[in-house]
Amino acid sequence: MLDLSGYQNAVDLVYKPKAEIVLSEEEKSAICDEMLGILLEERNEIAAFSYSYKVKRDLIWGFLNQRLPNPVSARFLEIQDRLFWAETLENGVVALDSLEFKDGIALWQGDITRIAADAVVNAANNSLLGCFIPHHKCIDNVIHSRAGVQVRLDCSRIMGLQGEPEPAGCAKITLAYNLPSKYIIHTVGPMVGLKPAEEDERVLRNCYIASLNLARQMHLSSIAFCCISTGVFGYPADEAAEIAVGAVKSWLLETGYPIKVVFDVFLDKDREIYRDILKSV
Repeated sequence: MLDLSGYQNAVDLVYKPKAEIVLSEEEKSAICDEMLGILLEERNEIAAFSYSYKVKRDLIWGFLNQRLPNPVSARFLEIQDRLFWAETLENGVVALDSLEFKDGIALWQGDITRIAADAVVNAANNSLLGCFIPHHKCIDNVIHSRAGVQVRLDCSRIMGLQGEPEPAGCAKITLAYNLPSKYIIHTVGPMVGLKPAEEDERVLRNCYIASLNLARQMHLSSIAFCCISTGVFGYPADEAAEIAVGAVKSWLLETGYPIKVVFDVFLDKDREIYRDILKSV
């Protein structure tokens, strides 16, 4: 398994702040036309763009989901980043000082790609390349799609150096590009059958520990976790939350490292689960 020292020189890990940008719908539509032209040329397809901005943007989303981690032009990155960053700002950035922390931990319900933490944690698959299913609503797809093609390219370089699938319970880091966070930490949780086994519990706990250890290596001061393994990987939400909170609390106590931790949930039932657990510990 490749650690940070084995890939930190192969990908760009130097965070560069972005300036604010506002684009009109006409400007966004024009960028979509140019992006679609490039993407369709890659696919040996031709089309006329007499679509609305939303339809064109959905086409780009689907094409990028399917796109292999092949090189892309500097021009494509330039226009993609203008569009994606403008969209990120339009969606609204959630500042950490707007959250209520207790003992270094906060609970927030909403879209993790809006959180301006130093790192957000992605529940990845073992290829680390993101989801290839067009418009899939899994967290892996959402994070890759809003961050930009650079994340898949970086992960491909890392996995090429590693030479094997990412083991469950480990973590890798890339820049977050067009997200408000600085970095994305990618971790692979356990895939559960009918009921979590003892090994599943150990692996899920390691996802949180490995992510926190990597954040400390990078000298980060905040991290936001999604509900790892609770989607298509099948881990029961209540059991996963207990493991998550327990792992984070223990790590904070044992290391004494000053980092703010956000548990991000999307569903009402998950918010209630985490709220009850955090109240009881």
